[in-house]
Amino acid sequence: MTPEHIRIPRKITNQLLHFAQQTPAIEICGLIGGKKGLPTRCYPINNRADQPRRRFLLDAGQQISAMSAMRAQGEELFAIYHSHPNAPAIPSRTDLELAAYPEALYLIISLKTKGVLEMRGFKIQHKRAWEVALTLGED
Repeated sequence: MTPEHIRIPRKITNQLLHFAQQTPAIEICGLIGGKKGLPTRCYPINNRADQPRRRFLLDAGQQISAMSAMRAQGEELFAIYHSHPNAPAIPSRTDLELAAYPEALYLIISLKTKGVLEMRGFKIQHKRAWEVALTLGED
């Protein structure tokens, strides 16, 4: 698969959609670790933003712990995920401005679609985003 086409295991996809459904009024967020360019594990992190209904801010202590756990597992940062409770699954202006990991995939889950959750992936560099095709894979 090319970097423009990424397979996300069904288990991780289900976890992310479940997290978003559990707290639909706020943006959920976290990290995904990977090995050899493939996603392997989800690390949920509390949203510490001052307006969690409109943006996300990873809890710094939990982010450091997640990164340490990834290193201990032989993983690297694969993706940063968050949800949009009331907006489409595309990067917001704030998402573009604050993206700090150009090597990571940014996964956005939208709860806005009627009855259907939507998850899309993006690479963000220099405040510009381009979509990466996601496919659902078996674990």
